[in-house]
Amino acid sequence: MEIPDQGTDHVTLLSKDCKGKRKRSHSPEPSCVSMKSDRSMIPPHNFSNENPSPVHSKGKRKKSHSPEPSCVFMKSDRSMIPPHNFSNENPSPVHSVLQKAGDRREKNIITATGHDPESTAADEFQKKFKFNLMKKFQCLNGLMLKQENQTLLNEIYTELYITEGDSGDVNKEHEVKQIDAASRRNPTEDTPIKCSDIFKPLPEQDKAIRRVLTKPLSKHDKEPIRNILTKGVAGIGKTVSVQKFVLDWAKGKTNQDVHLIFPLPFRELNLMKEQMSLMELLHVFFNEMKEMDISKLEKVLFIFDGLDECRFPLNFQKTVRVCDVTESAPVHVLLINLIKGNLLPSALIWITSRPAAADQIPSECVHQITEVRGFNDPQKEEYFRKRISDQNLANKIITHLKSLRSLYIMCHIPVFCWISAAVLERMLGEAESGEIPKTLTQMYTHFLIIQTNIIREKYLQKQESDEEMLLKLGKLAFQQLEKQNLIFYEEDLRECDIDVTEAAVYSGVCTQIFREEFGLHQSKVYCFVHLSIQEHLAALYVHLTFMKKQRNVLKQNQVCRTLSDVHRSAVDQALKCQTGHLDLFLRFLLGLSFESNQKLLHSIVTQTGSSSQNKEETVQYIKKKISEDLPAEKSINLFHCLNELGDDSLVEEIQQYLKSGAQSELSPSQWSALVFVLLTSAQDLEEFNLNKYITPDKIRDEILVRVMPVIAASRKAIIRCSEITKISGKALTSVLNSETSRLRELHLTVNTLKLSGNKLEDSGVKRLSALLENPECKVKDLRMEYCGVSDEGCAALASALISNPSHLRDLSLTGNKVGDSGVKFLSAVLKNPHCKLETLWLYNCGVSDEGCAALASALRSNPSHLRELYLSRNKVGDSGVKCLSAVLENPQCKLEKLRLWDCGVSDEGCAALASALRSNPSHLRELNLSENKVGDSGVKFLSAVLENPHCKLEILWLRYCGVSDEGCAALASALKSNPSHLRKLNLTGNKVGDSGVKCLSAVLENPHCKLEILRLCDCGVSDEGCAALASALRSNPSHLRELNLSLNKVGDSGVKCLSAVLENPHCKLEILRLWDCGVSDEGCAALASALRSNPSHLRVLHLSGNKVGDSGVKCLSDLKDDERYKLQTLNV
Repeated sequence: MEIPDQGTDHVTLLSKDCKGKRKRSHSPEPSCVSMKSDRSMIPPHNFSNENPSPVHSKGKRKKSHSPEPSCVFMKSDRSMIPPHNFSNENPSPVHSVLQKAGDRREKNIITATGHDPESTAADEFQKKFKFNLMKKFQCLNGLMLKQENQTLLNEIYTELYITEGDSGDVNKEHEVKQIDAASRRNPTEDTPIKCSDIFKPLPEQDKAIRRVLTKPLSKHDKEPIRNILTKGVAGIGKTVSVQKFVLDWAKGKTNQDVHLIFPLPFRELNLMKEQMSLMELLHVFFNEMKEMDISKLEKVLFIFDGLDECRFPLNFQKTVRVCDVTESAPVHVLLINLIKGNLLPSALIWITSRPAAADQIPSECVHQITEVRGFNDPQKEEYFRKRISDQNLANKIITHLKSLRSLYIMCHIPVFCWISAAVLERMLGEAESGEIPKTLTQMYTHFLIIQTNIIREKYLQKQESDEEMLLKLGKLAFQQLEKQNLIFYEEDLRECDIDVTEAAVYSGVCTQIFREEFGLHQSKVYCFVHLSIQEHLAALYVHLTFMKKQRNVLKQNQVCRTLSDVHRSAVDQALKCQTGHLDLFLRFLLGLSFESNQKLLHSIVTQTGSSSQNKEETVQYIKKKISEDLPAEKSINLFHCLNELGDDSLVEEIQQYLKSGAQSELSPSQWSALVFVLLTSAQDLEEFNLNKYITPDKIRDEILVRVMPVIAASRKAIIRCSEITKISGKALTSVLNSETSRLRELHLTVNTLKLSGNKLEDSGVKRLSALLENPECKVKDLRMEYCGVSDEGCAALASALISNPSHLRDLSLTGNKVGDSGVKFLSAVLKNPHCKLETLWLYNCGVSDEGCAALASALRSNPSHLRELYLSRNKVGDSGVKCLSAVLENPQCKLEKLRLWDCGVSDEGCAALASALRSNPSHLRELNLSENKVGDSGVKFLSAVLENPHCKLEILWLRYCGVSDEGCAALASALKSNPSHLRKLNLTGNKVGDSGVKCLSAVLENPHCKLEILRLCDCGVSDEGCAALASALRSNPSHLRELNLSLNKVGDSGVKCLSAVLENPHCKLEILRLWDCGVSDEGCAALASALRSNPSHLRVLHLSGNKVGDSGVKCLSDLKDDERYKLQTLNV
């Protein structure tokens, strides 16, 4: 019999029941394997010799004949380990053996020999251990179910696909959204591996990993694959994958180099409250461990299944270290130390989890990530054709589901295929009529009716008792959904007034909704068969509580006037939810108020009142929310909610717009509707051209963010706009980092693409590079600052730019670990004569003189394009500067800006620069050598260049360069000879003193001097130096625009000197900074008086850190508040 499978990706199985099967009791309805989280539930009953009874109506229908009745096999939700008894037996010698294994840090991780053949006892023990595991794992649901409910696992095949990293922002989406994205992926782009090969390195993985598998680790070798994390949404097949791995090992088929496998499900570990050692923990789960001293233990595997079900804390940062297998500690401490490798460092670890819980394990503790995927489109069809023997009926079901994207997406999960088949086989068959389910709520409500009728016919229960139990189960579902729990214990049931006996009856009959399992000490564990069933029942509970009691469960059972109030509460909570775990619950809740669903519910529950009059209020509230600035995934879910309510007005409006072919300005709601329509189209999105809907000049951040899901779902996207800023750049980064994005071709014409500050990393850069190499991608300015890019990312980017070199003009990789090797890749691009790059930013990129040499070589080959080179905060040194200087002296070199602050440059480097600039003085406009050991001698070399009338240098930055008045004198002398070019001079943090200022003042008074910005912060200047400056500015007041004298002992007398300049109507000074200069109210009064005389120029005045009192503040504030004065910024 075929089994409904949450656990397999696409293999539909025809399995036989386990041997020793008892005669089945008659049941009116086939009961397929129920599902929950990732696990498969009770297997289907065999009705080969029974006449099935209908469940929807009293009239019977003839069951279609099928030689192999089939359902999808779903992942087992059984605890894999039967209950054990605690005992106080003395520890066996196995303690010391495990301890030995823990100390084998230099042993090979995987051996080729298996256990020691000389150890007969170890041989026999392993055989017994394997036999016991095989008994537990050969049937889908383990030992704790009745024999007639067991199904063999030996033909199960679950396909895993390797992923090289996490997809972006996955935790912010409901799993249904993740399923939608995953269903669009091309399976040929992933690397499939068998369960049995999960710990084997892939062919393309580093050879170093292969090497360490066969010899002891050395400090130079990479760690082998020790810890595996397998992700997958609820019901997709993770636990069945674990079962198959263990079963194949126990049968001697695979992984025989592993001596022992310890499957430890989190749902059972939750029950372990007391402290114990690792050995004691293993004794509890595997009683036979007490019998044998495993003297030659080389490798063991721990499997921790269901991380998302873990109910104890996993704090990897603050957990006490445990290295001894006999040391007692709480269970979560033992687990953390096993995962970190403190306990049994040679052991292998396999953890399974739903995506949202996977980040509980730090990335450094995960060596490989795998993912279990569900059905792709062909596999969905294959399932229905095997499940339904009547092929005409199967085709009808497939056609119906394909016509409804929201339902067809859900078929990616095997359990939903089974639910759909169970419902549609009846609805589309001859025996039943009625409205065919078109929404998720309709489908799940029909399914609930089927299961409720099974109970009625089995136990002849009245509707009232059914309703009472449904409400109790709904309350349990809702409370645990709020806590994001998928498994429950007896205390959880008692909180909802569910009797344990009552739960056993319900779970025993209606296995497709609710399950009872056994754990340690016969402790019971409960779960709904699948997360979506739990969400539907939770929504039903909230809906019925209002309909019967007029209370809003979402607001602590407050009395509520209308159902639309409940709906508003639910919408608000779902929108606030960061994880998206309430999204499907919201769809169900709103769908239950739709009239057709109301009629369906009457067959299983009694309701008072009608909800139809509140529908329009709810619809309008949702539309209002859609018009707001919501994350794209939230907006899309609200459209699904409108669909559940039967309102398609926004969708129809946008469909009419699309048919018209017009290009009018869309509202935010219409943009969201367009995204929803495109994403839910039955056709694959091959090409998305944003400019079909909006002109390039009107594209803004909020529009780009809204359409990003469509871009991610398209194979090809075309966008022409002026700029992608940091906000929309973040959304694009998410697409580039997403494992599920289909985007393969991006025709992007944009002036500036800002991706800075986003976690792009090498993987994202590789995807971006694959798009950039297309000649249709025309990005002029690419900003990727602080994006976690290394030389690997640079290699990919360089390759793209070599293929498409002619568009990019500005590239910033500031704050990335580019290194010399990365610069070498970029240099290969710069050599290309077709490369038109004009600006290259490599601030703080780990570049040394070796990288500079590569850059210099490239620029010698192609000197005519690069205009700006920023290498600050790198270890360039004098040798690196010499390499660059050899380029600068080339007359073909057009470099205009060179920034080398904090690069370890001395006067020797300055000498090389000066020599180059003497040979080619006419291009460089800006030179920044701040925070280098330039000294007076270095300034003298530069001054010799500055005095050359052909030198066009306009900006010279020499902050904190060890310059004294002697260096100032040299500068001043040069500027007297060639005063007309320099516009900005920064000498902050040098020991200039009053004498140095006097030298500079002699330049400033020259009418040919065009200096506009002079910064002398923290230069040891007093009122004497201010007097010299004031005197110069009185002679030549019309050029200087900014003066910074902060952190100098200027005092009131110095301010009075400057005020005498400011009152001159020819003075054009706009910015004056005097913070922490010893100025008092007296100085403020002088400044105020000067500004009253010449109010039209000074815009910014900084006086912070001075001894200014109320009177000083008032006299200046009065000026700022008077519109006759230009003063805009006043800091006192």
